[in-house]
Amino acid sequence: MDLHDLHDLRAWLPRALSVAERWGGRFGPYESHGAHRVGAAAFDEAFDRFAKRMDDNYPFFHPRYAGQMVKPPHPAAVTGYLTAMLFNPNNHAAEGGPATTEMEREAVAALAQMFGLGASHVGHLTTSGTMANLEALYVARELHPGRGVAYSSECHYTHARMCHVLGMEGHRVPVDVRGRIDLDALADLLRGGRIGTVVVTTGTTGLGAVDPVHEVLALARRYGARVHVDAAYGGFYAILGRAGTGGVHAEPWRAIAECDSVVVDPHKQGLQPYGCGAVLFPDPRAGRHFAHDSPYTYFTDSDLHLGEISLECSRAGAAAAALWLTLQLLPLTVAGFGQILAGNRRAALHWAQLLTQSPELTLYQRPDLDIVTYFPTSGGGRLSAIDEASGRLLRDGMNADTDPVYLSLLRADADAFQRRHPRVVRDAEAARVIRSVLIKPEHEHYLPVLHARVNELAARARSTP
Repeated sequence: MDLHDLHDLRAWLPRALSVAERWGGRFGPYESHGAHRVGAAAFDEAFDRFAKRMDDNYPFFHPRYAGQMVKPPHPAAVTGYLTAMLFNPNNHAAEGGPATTEMEREAVAALAQMFGLGASHVGHLTTSGTMANLEALYVARELHPGRGVAYSSECHYTHARMCHVLGMEGHRVPVDVRGRIDLDALADLLRGGRIGTVVVTTGTTGLGAVDPVHEVLALARRYGARVHVDAAYGGFYAILGRAGTGGVHAEPWRAIAECDSVVVDPHKQGLQPYGCGAVLFPDPRAGRHFAHDSPYTYFTDSDLHLGEISLECSRAGAAAAALWLTLQLLPLTVAGFGQILAGNRRAALHWAQLLTQSPELTLYQRPDLDIVTYFPTSGGGRLSAIDEASGRLLRDGMNADTDPVYLSLLRADADAFQRRHPRVVRDAEAARVIRSVLIKPEHEHYLPVLHARVNELAARARSTP
């Protein structure tokens, strides 16, 4: 975390202990058992070893890290999580965490409003987007038994995996030149009558491509199919998209409110610690597919407990507390959370522009959101040379003793590459390109330094035999 975040944590974290001490004092003294006590010397020795192990990490907080979709949680999220963790609530049922259950309901309602869902939605937090997508596809199976799921060839692999887990037939749909689900191919598949649900992605993991949700929705409804939105990564861009600002096209984001389910991961763009995902259904009747009973819980509240609308059982109430506190300070509005996303987006568009002017680097595809893809401008334009230079650039940047830079790779097959860059010589079936996720608004100010350093590394990668 940067110095400002550390300053906030030093000021805020002692409050977590104060809250726990004040609350615990209400119940009177008792004799503590010594079985779990440890001595100061033993703790110091173990913690020193622990701290040394933690040195083996990447600087996710720093803008020189422009690799995967990872960044530290907001200090408010850390403070909220730690405070609630001292109570250790379990949001499976209200008796496991009364306060954090209400916080979860309020935070989920805020997420639903972000997508334009009505007040009668049903949803909850999950441990990840994977679990959230599993629940959405589980409901899809229950509503359309015997019918399959269609998803793009560039969607997250979780959909194919969860179809297998659920015993459903999965159908991969080709993508267009921008990495979005191909509408003509989808229409051909829907005509066969075997598809019950279509998955659209608003921010693919590889390219950050946004499927045309509004067009898929109209097509799916024509053939009686449901639409599930995987917004695990890009979902918070609904703040800008629904408002039609920040250069984000409005139509796909406004159409989400008319779809049948949506997932989002606050532990990506939402400044939350892992794991914090969410699944939402506009139609509250979807909750009936999770109905079950338990002889030892669900006694303290006449309303549905969160565990009664979920496949998961135990879930950390601390995750709900962290998200709730963060949203009190950074509301899901254009003027609130939207400012963070707008900074990310400006950085991505600016870098794309710089890449088009660079003699050392070539833009692979213009970003839809904040993922920028590019590759070293290799002599001869051969796929094999591009692949080798990309791998070398990544290694040289990460292993540099001074001025390291942290990027990631994306494998693009030869057909996809040539659709975007027809002059590339196809001497291999695929090539790796560099992928940078500008998930931190600090990238906007750091971009000139980052671009110069990556250009330097690209020149070296191209010239090194």
